[in-house]
Amino acid sequence: MSYNERIKELKIELPDAKAPVGSYVATKISGNLLYVSGQISINSNGDLIKGKVGKDLTTEEAYKAAERCGLSIVAQVKKACKGDLSKIKSCIKLTGFVNSTEDFIEQPKVINGASDLVALIFGDAGMHTRAAVSTNSLPLGVSVEVDAIFELK
Repeated sequence: MSYNERIKELKIELPDAKAPVGSYVATKISGNLLYVSGQISINSNGDLIKGKVGKDLTTEEAYKAAERCGLSIVAQVKKACKGDLSKIKSCIKLTGFVNSTEDFIEQPKVINGASDLVALIFGDAGMHTRAAVSTNSLPLGVSVEVDAIFELK
């Protein structure tokens, strides 16, 4: 089954791949690597998911915010591959940033939202290395940001 078919089977609705709002590109291919710029937490209505995890959001709510980042990553990958996800060989790495209180220590559980989604869609090819980092602030006050590196066939 293709990755596109898998997305349909799972009834996953990918958001539009948003254009960057700064001086950078959303994706860049170098050799056989596809780099995806950080995708911020945006809900299905297009609203930013904001706030500090550990104060304004629970771990579970932040997990869902990271899952939304993962959906945006897959949308960017699909756009970079001109709609053909069969060009993906594997996900190499995700780096997740969690806007959290200084005493919050469950960043890995939050970033599992993005990791689980990528693994669900890409199966074994979706298993990746990862970093889950706490930060005291993220752009526009969002709760989570995740970037990615994929290997192309």
